[in-house]
Amino acid sequence: MNPKLPYILLVGAAVLIFILSCMLLSRGRRSPSCESQPRIMEKTGSTSQSLVFADLTPEEMAQVVRYLQGNLGVQLVDASRAKPSDNCIASIDLQVPAKAEVLQFLDGGGARPPREALAVLYFGNQPGPNVTEYVVGPLPTPAYHQDITVQKYGGKVPYHRRPMLSSEYKQVGAFLETVAFAAAPTFLKEVFEYDSTNVVFQTTAPHGFYSGDRKSWFIMFQNVSGFFVHPVGLEVLVDHSSLDISQWAVSRVFYNGQYYRDMVQLESAYVQGRISVEKVRKAPRDGDFSSMKPRAPSATLFPLQYEPQGPRYSVRNNHILFQAWSFAFGMSVNTGLRLFDIRHKGERVAYEISVQEALSVYGSNCPGGMSTRYMDGSFGIGRYTSPLVRGVDCPYSATYVDTHSLSETLRPSKRKASLCIFEQNLGSPLRRHYSNLQSLYYGGLVNSALVVRSIATVGNHDYMWDFIFYQNGAIEGKVQATGYASSSFLHGDGLRYGNRVWEHTLGTIHTHSINYKVDLDVGGLKNSLVAHDMAFEMTRAPWSPEQQIERPRLTKKVLDTEDQAAFRLQSKMPRYIYFAANSKNKWGHQRGYRIQITSFAGDHVPEASSMERAISWARYQLAVTRRKEEEPTSTSIYNQNDPWSPTVAFADFINNETITNEDLVAWITAGFLHIPHSEDIPNTVTVGNSVGFLLRPYNYYDLDPSIYSHDGVFFTSEQDFTACEINPIACLPKTASCLPNFPPFTYDGF
Repeated sequence: MNPKLPYILLVGAAVLIFILSCMLLSRGRRSPSCESQPRIMEKTGSTSQSLVFADLTPEEMAQVVRYLQGNLGVQLVDASRAKPSDNCIASIDLQVPAKAEVLQFLDGGGARPPREALAVLYFGNQPGPNVTEYVVGPLPTPAYHQDITVQKYGGKVPYHRRPMLSSEYKQVGAFLETVAFAAAPTFLKEVFEYDSTNVVFQTTAPHGFYSGDRKSWFIMFQNVSGFFVHPVGLEVLVDHSSLDISQWAVSRVFYNGQYYRDMVQLESAYVQGRISVEKVRKAPRDGDFSSMKPRAPSATLFPLQYEPQGPRYSVRNNHILFQAWSFAFGMSVNTGLRLFDIRHKGERVAYEISVQEALSVYGSNCPGGMSTRYMDGSFGIGRYTSPLVRGVDCPYSATYVDTHSLSETLRPSKRKASLCIFEQNLGSPLRRHYSNLQSLYYGGLVNSALVVRSIATVGNHDYMWDFIFYQNGAIEGKVQATGYASSSFLHGDGLRYGNRVWEHTLGTIHTHSINYKVDLDVGGLKNSLVAHDMAFEMTRAPWSPEQQIERPRLTKKVLDTEDQAAFRLQSKMPRYIYFAANSKNKWGHQRGYRIQITSFAGDHVPEASSMERAISWARYQLAVTRRKEEEPTSTSIYNQNDPWSPTVAFADFINNETITNEDLVAWITAGFLHIPHSEDIPNTVTVGNSVGFLLRPYNYYDLDPSIYSHDGVFFTSEQDFTACEINPIACLPKTASCLPNFPPFTYDGF
């Protein structure tokens, strides 16, 4: 054997080990971190001007509280522990200035409108209890307050119309435990194994049948995770109309299909064996079938979205810039997410887009379910906006914004990360064409849009509110519903009112109706409403007169009055309906923005109903009215507890006034019918439960403005489409081969 051979083999092995080590090290080397690049944005207005719409700061709220405490001459109790007979501050929010003042400031060089707050106070400790609304200003140092209740509503707001405070719910809970349930100890112990901790209740609304009533059914559930689908069959009607809690009383009791005068009668009937008892299997604390804990372990990571060169939008205070878009955002304590001064390419297209109300009407053969008509604005859509979970509720790399409110307390509260903003690649082209006729080319544009989102959890329902801004000048307002289905105890003919979703659980049929306010200003303040549609006409073929052709033609109509512009929920509406400007585009057409509604609404409550006027906005899929400062909202937080004498009745807005060349508002209603089914267990998915509207340019531009987007792709058969300068998509292996800078996961929702 050659004596050098072992050395040669040793050297060869060392070289091989070195090569393999280099390969492994190169594979394991981390990609560089993504670095932000200078943002390309159009100048679209001053960010400081948008502060005229900004939510109150915690400091401003605190100043208003101090002012009210020192200047009303009455004692104000913290609402979190107030009795019905106390005086307290229910909420403090921004008083949005009058539109004329704001436009004079934004467009006419006028003075900035004074910054003011709207304070809602309950006065229970006085001879004539009522609800009073004050405008307090100027902020940040208040010096005046003005009672605007009569001016705003045409009269005082009776005390019985006040939304229930959390303290009142707690007081009802204490009444049920210490007074009502104390009258039926044997029944509760033997049927429910009641120990004062294993039962929770859910309220219903409205509270009775007549103006002045405050009688509420409270539905009992097992106190477990996802309790909404764990009814036990017991419901109690409590009369809590008296301001003296000691005067509250049980008006009726319902158990497993039978009604009783009170808990004493229920106990007596049970002890005497005259009750049909349906024992419900005791659920574990996690709720068992209602638990949202995953039934499968984590596996391969789901796809993530990131921005290789950083965000292409900016958020400064309450102002957002994205490509050609700019707008201000805010969060109303009652109605939630709202936008102001929405501009595209520097020109205002809408003054305000805001949520107005979320209505749910239930059916059941149990008293609580059949009497429920929730108007969520009364509970507070903005108040119940929840902290968002990074990576699930919004993309992980989204921008998260804290919001603040003052509701039912004397101190402002912060909702961490309760609003998110992100640009989303929707995974499909906004437009494209592949040409294989005559010339060979491909042209397309990535459909990347900006999303502003908040999610409100009002009781059992979670509403995901989105406003989406597209590169072609379109705006989408969308709501997706999830959360738990509300339920009744299954008995008797319950299947007439829903589906059985568990052993004793009836998923009850209900409608969802969402109302939006859309104050479009297309090409200026004055607009008209125009309808375009189609009709077939019969004609003879000019080249062959013996032949008949059925051809579609364009129909056009100007809708002159509010009555003509009020389209009932299930009626046929023109498929192209748009706000028309007084200016024309290059091709001689009136510039416009089209309203396109996506809705699968159930039927509206019959107008013969004694409470229908309180929700009369839901009669219409679309109603266009003259904009009036005295008609700022389609409903009122006071309508929930007195729908029989509504504080605001939207039907009164429609009085056949002319709407030609006027400042107009579109009131849009979208909704869907929900018949809960077994796949709503443990809770409802968003798929298929999404409704809303689109605002689309209609001859507003001379051509599609997205042709000027920096995201366009175009190459021909004769070009080198692998070259970056020809096709930016070809550069992705270089420009997007980086690791996103994901911040550590945090959550402040508890």
